Amino acid sequence: MNSEKSQRHNARMARKKAVIDEKIQASDINRGVLLVLTGNGKGKSSSAFGMLARSLGHGMQAGVAQFIKGRDHTGEEVFFRRQPGVQWHLLGEGFTWETQNLVQDIATARRGWEKVREMLQDEDLGLVILDELTYPLKYGWLELESVLADLTARPPMQHVIVTGRGAPEPLIELADTVTEMHDTKHAFRAGVKAQPGVDL
Repeated sequence: MNSEKSQRHNARMARKKAVIDEKIQASDINRGVLLVLTGNGKGKSSSAFGMLARSLGHGMQAGVAQFIKGRDHTGEEVFFRRQPGVQWHLLGEGFTWETQNLVQDIATARRGWEKVREMLQDEDLGLVILDELTYPLKYGWLELESVLADLTARPPMQHVIVTGRGAPEPLIELADTVTEMHDTKHAFRAGVKAQPGVDL
């Protein structure tokens, strides 16, 4: 690499560092954030559980509420249930096409939200994951306004992650960070079974 190219690179990186340093310096608000991971692509729950591992690494306590998913144990549940400082609640009875009982699904979701409300009022929980919450919101099993009010009233330093497809616009507006996963290709459509360690 010639010296002129190296100098241009160094100057460009110096300018970039100055811009980033300025943005970091300007970010002086310290509070809990609401994250929404949505979209049709794979990885929403996996991303949330990665942040769960990160929070435990910082010595935080965390709560997990899984809507929709039933009693089949996933790898993340088996692992995180063993960790101190993690509350894990399975609040679903399987996907709607499995239960085929609207009244039961609504009652299950509403009982589940009462448990979530307890976590959202617990100042000891630094992170709360609401896995697949978007589905009971989408189907109208939970009242959106009430859910948003509970999220807004949580302790100031509590972080919340909501996952699931089709996040409603008011939830997106309330959130601090929103990531949409895009589905470009998926092994399942080629007939590949869900794989432990990747899908389960």
